[in-house]
Amino acid sequence: MKCSLLCVAIAGVVLSPLPVSAQDVSPRSPVDLDELVVFGERRAAEPLAGNARSTLSGDELARRRQGGLGETLAGLPGVHLDNFGGGASRPVIRGQTVPRIEILSDGANLFDASSVSPDHAITTDPLLLDAIEVIRGPAAVIYGGNAMNGAVNLIDGRVPKALPRNGLGGGAELRLGSGDRSRAGVARVTAGAGQFAVHAELARQHAQDYDIPGGRLQDSFAEGTTSSLGASWITGRGYIGAAHTRQEGEYGLPGHSHLNGVCHPHGIDLHCEAHGGYEDPFGSSDDHTARIRLRSERTDVRADIDDPLPGFEHLRLRLSSTDYAHDEIDGPALFNRYTNEVEDGRIELTHAPLFGFTGLLGVQYTDGKFSGLNVNNLHVPFGENGYGLVPPYFHLTRNIGVFLSERRSFGVLDIDAAIRKDWREVRVPAPAFRHTLTPAYQELFEGWYGPDWEQVIEDEVVESFVTRNPGSRQSPVSASVGANWHLDGGYSLALALGRTQRAPSVRELYAYGNNLATNSYEVGLARSRSASPSFPESRTDVLETTRSVDLTLRGGGDALEFEVGLFHQDIDDYVFARLIETDDATGVPHNYLLYTAADARFSGIDGQVSLRLDDAHVLTLFGDYVRADLTGEADRVPRIPPGRLGLRHAWSSGPFTLDAEYYRTASQDRIASYETRTAGYDMLNATFAYRFALTPRQSSEVYVRATNLLDETAYAHTSFVKDQSPLRGRSMTLGIRYRF
Repeated sequence: MKCSLLCVAIAGVVLSPLPVSAQDVSPRSPVDLDELVVFGERRAAEPLAGNARSTLSGDELARRRQGGLGETLAGLPGVHLDNFGGGASRPVIRGQTVPRIEILSDGANLFDASSVSPDHAITTDPLLLDAIEVIRGPAAVIYGGNAMNGAVNLIDGRVPKALPRNGLGGGAELRLGSGDRSRAGVARVTAGAGQFAVHAELARQHAQDYDIPGGRLQDSFAEGTTSSLGASWITGRGYIGAAHTRQEGEYGLPGHSHLNGVCHPHGIDLHCEAHGGYEDPFGSSDDHTARIRLRSERTDVRADIDDPLPGFEHLRLRLSSTDYAHDEIDGPALFNRYTNEVEDGRIELTHAPLFGFTGLLGVQYTDGKFSGLNVNNLHVPFGENGYGLVPPYFHLTRNIGVFLSERRSFGVLDIDAAIRKDWREVRVPAPAFRHTLTPAYQELFEGWYGPDWEQVIEDEVVESFVTRNPGSRQSPVSASVGANWHLDGGYSLALALGRTQRAPSVRELYAYGNNLATNSYEVGLARSRSASPSFPESRTDVLETTRSVDLTLRGGGDALEFEVGLFHQDIDDYVFARLIETDDATGVPHNYLLYTAADARFSGIDGQVSLRLDDAHVLTLFGDYVRADLTGEADRVPRIPPGRLGLRHAWSSGPFTLDAEYYRTASQDRIASYETRTAGYDMLNATFAYRFALTPRQSSEVYVRATNLLDETAYAHTSFVKDQSPLRGRSMTLGIRYRF
């Protein structure tokens, strides 16, 4: 936890020079250099003792990296993926993905459009990450209600935190893949002079359509470039630094069809045929490629400072400014553009021990401007003799959060508690008004409305828009408490209780139109009466409230290590998309979905047990299972991952390592009304690596990773487009890493 120049100036802190001994970093292997677990620092925002967590770092992260975050993390206990071809994949933790999990960048929220639709990529490049930590359970309360099911913290090195030994350090990696004819490369370097360090990094990857059993998945290609430049002032009491990161990418949308762009509702009926004023906004064949082209620019200011003020041991500052945009392109047509401009600031102060308690208090402020929702016709010219509001439609969000986390030990018992209060406001200002009325129509309107006819009809249109898009003010409160008993023999038993509140996302509130990526027409909570007077009352006051219990048993010794977690959640006003009806007039089934609040229950188990057979061999049994039910509803929660059980064997001898894992994903028969059963599948993966030293400060590694060796046809039940986007077939990746 450390601060910025502005923060230091305000606090009046003078940083002392870094001692020579602190600058000297002894030579370490690539594995050691890769490992960084921020939550391991007690002064940082630690997870509650009663929650399960996993960390990917070092060799394991380097070899498991895929183009998307979901693919990279899939296989960890309790973590599945929601995939959309090779370009977009989101992690699913204990049955839920964004917006019910939070994606963090070194403890700061990551802002993009991934929570709005599954075809939107998470803006991170796993090739540039040092570590990824997954927290499962209510531990992430201090990050707000969107972290009700956990958090994924992405640890990177774009802002240097330490001076490199001898003034220079870095590395490079090259990868070639067979299943998608992919090529990827990454280079990173950190240079230091005096108390200053500069870091630069660049990653580039290009992948064609990937193989599936029997062929290739059309439009599953993906490519992208990420670059970052950062610098820090580093002293004996901390660092202050900033970095600017730019990401560009383009990827295909497998199975995408615009045929249902004509779909529209008549009250509770969905009609997928053109008539009257309801026309197909595309009016062309559906035999070309649909793709997303994205750009994201983000500036981060990070600081961690020891002893910033009397009574406080540490200060952490995280500031970010994000400018995100992506274009949705269907053949020659640019039919939508999403943007997200967000300013975010977070300060955490760790206080000195007080009455035996250690902990932190903090505040976070977020100001966002989002657009792109409910638009599929950006390419259609404004009609002659028409009038109305034209996109973009902006959703303005302002959020203030304050939080407190405390910990105390009572002998063999550790107690944790955390609480966060938010004040969130969402506004939907009326967009620009336009008309293309000819003089004849203008004369007619003047006769109807008088000389101020333009202002009159604009006021009417704006008033209607504001009425149909009411603002939302909510004040969610989340809290959790955990207890960890240290038992004899290296065992521990942890219990965590949580009560978290989540405000619905912008899509859940304001959706009103076709989502062609998911083949659905969606109506949000605030727009229900816009669709039909027979639908429930429009609401902006829904707060999804979760009461959770997590029980985790851990053990560690010379030969046996394990961590197994049980969890149960009772959720009031769980927001889900209820099926109204399905229309298949176009030949592509289209679901009419109404966002609804109902009560739900989630229960499950996840974990792993590792047995060291000798110095060379380790066996690990891992698995997870989630059961979800809607109470009082004649339906089930959609896209719940099936159970999974697997075995992993790791062998090492000198410079050689060999990992092999097999797991069985069961079929999913507990399905929502608009889902179909998903068959189970077997997955076999293996990695062979050889490491060799070049000099005392340089090392390299060559590895080969094979995935889906059985070439199984596999579908992820968690995916909105599981049938159009099966998982990758047999594939091999050859990589070489170099560190200095």
